[in-house]
Amino acid sequence: PALRRLTHYLLAHYQKGTRPVRDWRKTTNVAIDLMVYAILSVDEKNQVLTTYIWYRQHWTDEFLRWDPARFDNVTQISLPVESIWVPDILINEFVDVGKSPPVPYVYVDHHGEVQNLKPIQVMTACSLDIYNFPFDVQNCSLTFTSWLHHIRDINLSLWRQPELVKFDRSVFMNQGEWELLYVLSHFQEFSVKSSDSYAEMKFYVVIRRRPLFYTVSLLLPSIFLMVMDIVGFYLPPNSGERVSFKITLLLGYSVFLIIVSDTLPATAVGTPLIGIYFVVCMALLVISLTETILIVRLVHKQDLQPHVPAWVKHLLLEQATVLLCIRDRTKFIQSRTQSMDISGQVESNDSTAKLNPYSCEDPREREASGEARPMLAEGSLLTLGVLREVTAIRRFLEKREEFRDVAREWLQVGYVLDVLLFRAYLVAVLAYSITLGTLWSVWRDV
Repeated sequence: PALRRLTHYLLAHYQKGTRPVRDWRKTTNVAIDLMVYAILSVDEKNQVLTTYIWYRQHWTDEFLRWDPARFDNVTQISLPVESIWVPDILINEFVDVGKSPPVPYVYVDHHGEVQNLKPIQVMTACSLDIYNFPFDVQNCSLTFTSWLHHIRDINLSLWRQPELVKFDRSVFMNQGEWELLYVLSHFQEFSVKSSDSYAEMKFYVVIRRRPLFYTVSLLLPSIFLMVMDIVGFYLPPNSGERVSFKITLLLGYSVFLIIVSDTLPATAVGTPLIGIYFVVCMALLVISLTETILIVRLVHKQDLQPHVPAWVKHLLLEQATVLLCIRDRTKFIQSRTQSMDISGQVESNDSTAKLNPYSCEDPREREASGEARPMLAEGSLLTLGVLREVTAIRRFLEKREEFRDVAREWLQVGYVLDVLLFRAYLVAVLAYSITLGTLWSVWRDV
């Protein structure tokens, strides 16, 4: 048979340990090609990228030539890899041996051109930048070079045109977490300590993460909890429900962070922006709870507290109400003025009653005989005692009304301060959200 005769003819005196050139000064040119089949995993912690590629080599072996007419017009034959010379081209970024299926044969045509085609699972070191997670784009290099031979012995070239390699997605599995953007190729010479140069062919695999899963599972729950925190400001500050509501939100957000901590990528050199986003959201929730505790403490002022200072009234009850467009800002001032007027009238009546203890008697009775004067004196003493009791009750009620006025003043200050802090908190949350949204939208479109 022709194939057996041709194999015996080619390998009978073949020396696979020698570079296949008849003139040792001639350089063996190896053309290589690469097609990305799948992105298997991206290990951010260990900075390792695992890809599955289709790798092709092409070179000329001057000792594997024949005349097709002598062998039944056979122009191409497959030979065992271990029987012929194969260039020692490796990937510099290799960190582990992948589970690649063995391909034991190569194709050789009658001109001596050898084609070595094989799939490789590549586990390579890659500098992964996770700051933009989950909208990150990674650029990992695969550097093919001869580990031993200098450039004068083995030179590298690209099998296809760089434009064809760049946008070739014909075999890429496009259903995973990562999307292949393009593959760049670059040839360069590399030397170590001024020694002989080595030929290097670099392929830059640029991939982008699909962020939909992380947006739904990470960003949306956090946004919903922050919205509920903002809605919680509409609870009345003089009720105790707001504090318990915000504490529940803070506990829920803590549990949420514990759940998603395993999802976030972790490296020793940096933290993704989404991690900073979660920390800032937690800080905003703590600030919101602190503000709520302050307001509740303010509106629940105990009795025997001093009146609101004049500068606080000027800043919050006059200036801040105009700035915040609070419509009923004069209601409290009017009601307090009326209560002070009523208190003044009562005090004037009390003074008159003290100066004239017999003011309740008829003048004609005072002109009566002196015989009735002792009886009237006894009646006046009883009346004075009753009057003193009534005066004490009135003073107690006035004092309680004064305490209520102080409580109303602090309540008014608490409401105005609550509106002021709420709007400042809302502006901070909106500015923070808009900034992050803009950054992520720009990164997504890169």
